[in-house]
Formats: sequence, C-alpha cells, structure tokens
Amino acid sequence: MEGRVQRRWAPQPGATIDLALQDLGATTILGPYCTRPPGAMLVLWQLEGHTGVRVEDIRGFAWSVSARGLEKAQQQLQEEVRQVSGQLLEERKKRETHEALARRLQKRVLLLTKERDGMRAILGSYDSELTQAEYSPQLTRRLREAEDMVQKVHAHSTEMEAQLSQALEELGGQKQRADTLEMELKMLKSQPSCAEPSFPFCREEVDSLRLKVEELERERSRLEQENTTLEMQLERRALQGDYDQSKTKVLHMTLNPTSVAKQRQREERDRLQEECERLRGLLLTLERSSSVPTDLEAVAGLPSSKEVAELRKQVESAELKNQRLKEVFQSKIQEFRKACYTLTGYQVDVTTEGQYRLTSQYAEHKADCLVFKATGPSGSKMQLLETEFSRSVPELIELHLLQQDSIPAFLSSLTLELFSRQTTA
Repeated sequence: MEGRVQRRWAPQPGATIDLALQDLGATTILGPYCTRPPGAMLVLWQLEGHTGVRVEDIRGFAWSVSARGLEKAQQQLQEEVRQVSGQLLEERKKRETHEALARRLQKRVLLLTKERDGMRAILGSYDSELTQAEYSPQLTRRLREAEDMVQKVHAHSTEMEAQLSQALEELGGQKQRADTLEMELKMLKSQPSCAEPSFPFCREEVDSLRLKVEELERERSRLEQENTTLEMQLERRALQGDYDQSKTKVLHMTLNPTSVAKQRQREERDRLQEECERLRGLLLTLERSSSVPTDLEAVAGLPSSKEVAELRKQVESAELKNQRLKEVFQSKIQEFRKACYTLTGYQVDVTTEGQYRLTSQYAEHKADCLVFKATGPSGSKMQLLETEFSRSVPELIELHLLQQDSIPAFLSSLTLELFSRQTTA
C-alpha cells in the first residue's frame, strides 16, 4: 500500500483533489483507522505543487472522507449489533422452550419409572402368593399382558430418555451459541469506543460541519422570509401607484401648475424668512437699548419715543375715562333698580340670558318669586315659567294671563293680594 502511494504521479490539467487522490491511490490512507503511510506527505506536497491546492485543504478533505468512512463503519457495526441482538433474543427464547420441554420430559420419565416399579411390585406379589398348582390359563394370559405392558413401558422410557438426552444436548448447544453471541456483542460494542479516541479530530470536524450546515439552513430560512416580505412590499407599492423609475418614463409639463405653485410657496417662504431675520435683528437691538435708533425708525417705519409717550398718555386717560363711565353706569343702574322696586313693588334680577326673576316686596318668604322668559324678539313677549310660588295663585293666572293676556294686570292683582294678606294678618 505504501509503495502504491509513493509512486510518481503527474497530474492532468484541471485535475481536482478527488481525482488526484484517486490517481495516487491516496484513498487507501483514509481507511477506518486513518493510518497515514510515510509517503502520504510526499503525495500532499506533490498535489500542492501541481494543482495549486494547499495542504491544509487536502488534509481537510481527507479528514472529511475519513469522517464519512467512520460514520459508515459505525452504522454497519450498529446494524450488526442489532442483528446479533435479535439472534440472541431468538436463541434465548429457543433455549427457554427447550428447558421447559426437558423439564416436562423429566417429569414424564419419572412417572413412567414409578409406574414400571409399581407393575413389577404387583407381578412380584402375584408370584409370591400363587403356587405352581394354582396357575390357570387366565392368570397366564394376564401375566403375559403384564409382561407386554412392562416391555412397552421400558421401550417408552428408553425413548423418553433418548429425547431427554437429545434435548439436553440441544440446550447445551444453544447455551454455547448464546454465550458466543454475547461475546461477539460485547466485542462489537467495544469496537466503536476503541476507535473513537483514535480520531478526535474527525469527530470535531464532523460536528463543526454539522453546525455550519445548520447555520446555513437558518440563514436560508431567514433570507426566504425576507424575500417574501420584500415581494409583498413591492406588490403593495405597485397597488399604491408606485413605479420603477428604471423601466417607466415620466413626462413633465413645461408649465406645470404644481411646479408653479411650489415655486410661489418657495419664494414666499424665502421672503418670510428674510422678514423674520430682519425683525429678529430689530428685536435684539431694542432689547439692548431702551430707545429706538433713528436709523431703525426710518427703516422700520416705527414711531418716535415722543409719539410713543403721547400715545401711552392717551391710553391711560382713555382707561381712566372708561373706568369712571363704568362707575357712573353702575350707580345709575342701581338707582334705576331701586326706583323700579319702589314704584312697582317688584325687584327684577337677570338669572340667565333671556330669563328674569321678579320678587315682590310683600312676599311672605324670600323664595316666593316669579320667573319670566323672553320669547319674542327684543323681549316683546314674555312667558311665565312654573315655580313653587306660581302654583299657589292659579286663579290669578287663569284670569289675567290666560283670559285677559295681561302681565301688568296679573302683577298688580298679585301685589294687591299679597298686600291684603299682610294687612289682614
């Protein structure tokens, strides 16, 4: 084998590692135990020199091939172990069956032996009891039958003993075969454990390759999901009116209203930004100095300091005048309300917009009041709302409001009614 690996080799153009190893017979060094001959390194250096492949790559390939060979050998050993285990179970079942048969045969032989001894005892008793003169043809016949039966029992016992010996021999053979199978099973189980420590690098290489395959599978699944998501996004954008600029040509109008409007907005925005910058500078200048510079007054069109002072005085005088008018109006309003209360006998209060509460000065309780609501334009019509006090004067409401339709008459009658109650009381 070593001489075959070390033979001189000239690679063909474009030869790969597999072909090179096959041409050199290097596959012989990748057996189940990976025993590398002395000429293996020479082969690797020749491969590196002729094919341009690194020695590390060739070693990695050799290790992967060794790993695959070990996996195949391990699978074969496991299959053989399973077969031997099945055969061992079958042989054990057969042995148990033969043992049971041997026990039954031993019991039967024992019974037959007892029957034979019993028959001999019976015949002996007959012989001892009967004399020569007492023999008769009937006894002779019975004696012959007994002898025939004894001979049959002897023959059957001999046959049973032969079967028993044969069964015992088969049982011994089955036990020996079971022991042999157990030894083979132990040897087969010990072989993988002995071979594994010799090639730790092969197992590590296989584990790393498996991890790489799992990582590539996960990466492929992730890329498939991303591809599906991107396709869905493209379809959604196509439905929304999006287009591919590399495939679709868009024509723009020379006088596009949208472009004109955008240009106007851009110019307006620039103008407003300039105005904001100018006003910001003016504000900073005003914050730094209390008076407005003359140049800024001319540029910004602002009034002078004197004009501002005069305007402030005018505002203060106007506010003072307004305050005095408010006080006068308030006093006049109070005076008018008091006059109405004295003349009519009713105090008028505005509760909400469009509602007026009337309280008579002759009312027995403070809660006795009437509430009117303006229904016509500018308060031309009034409507009496129901209250606790209005329910106490239904006759006056029926007469003056419903029949006569006169609110002043109703209020006058109510005043006279309340006044008469106080005077009579």
